[in-house]
Amino acid sequence: MTKILVTGSAGLIGRQIVKDLVKENYDVYSCYNKLKSEFGIPMHLDLTKKNEIINIFDTIKPDVVIHLAALTDVEKCETQKEQAMLLNSTSTEILVKESVKQKAFFVYVSTDYVFDGGKGSKNENDIPNPVNFYGKSKLDGEIAVKNLSSSYAIIRTSTPFGIHSKKKSFPLWVKENLESKKEICVLIDQFTSPTFVPNLSKMIIEVATKQIMGIIHLAGSTRISRYEFAQMIAEKLHLDETLIIPITIKEMKWNAIRPVDSSLDISRANGILNHKPEKIQNSLDLLINQLNN
Repeated sequence: MTKILVTGSAGLIGRQIVKDLVKENYDVYSCYNKLKSEFGIPMHLDLTKKNEIINIFDTIKPDVVIHLAALTDVEKCETQKEQAMLLNSTSTEILVKESVKQKAFFVYVSTDYVFDGGKGSKNENDIPNPVNFYGKSKLDGEIAVKNLSSSYAIIRTSTPFGIHSKKKSFPLWVKENLESKKEICVLIDQFTSPTFVPNLSKMIIEVATKQIMGIIHLAGSTRISRYEFAQMIAEKLHLDETLIIPITIKEMKWNAIRPVDSSLDISRANGILNHKPEKIQNSLDLLINQLNN
């Protein structure tokens, strides 16, 4: 029986992956720090403690590691750089080293924010050039994986969304505000490839269990602005679109610069995976279906 260790197993993506892996009868060890995992075999793991990481690997001896845990708050990464490096880069390095010792296949989930956003639809061979510290710390994690392991996949994704009790993703934020008749300001000049978490989970599991090597972009197949995305959500849910106020990145009072266009080219995933990246229309229909049930 394949033993799979998942970090960040209580997060938006991790929760779905663990749930899906359990359904497929894998031995899943769900590592968490604060919020205990609902699925799999829960294991407490503080990624800032090297000896805890080593102990867990020695105990479980995993065949596959899916590393999702990260500090993903872009603003926090900009103001708390040491913490960002510790969680996104240093801990990744330790996890990779332990995976190599156990001969485990290592899956590192990275981000579209490793790119500068000057030009979108980036493919796996495009050169990363992060414009903020979150992107830099995640890229450092990628470099550690490449340098230390010969049995790995680096997965880059974009704007994951889905249902989670603690983490509110973009469509639900839009839905709740518009239902409360609140105006929301949404960017007209930031483009991404929004990714429906249940679709992403299936793709990540396929990469992990087939041990597909190298860098692969797993994201939604639609390049769309935040504003168009919000309009589409309002339209599908029959909510008032006039409450969506268009604004530009320049108007935002952010500490961290954001890439203007961090959409991803998903040709490689389309070519080799059975589970293909979803179009945004379809993803939103599936999400609304989930919300209604």
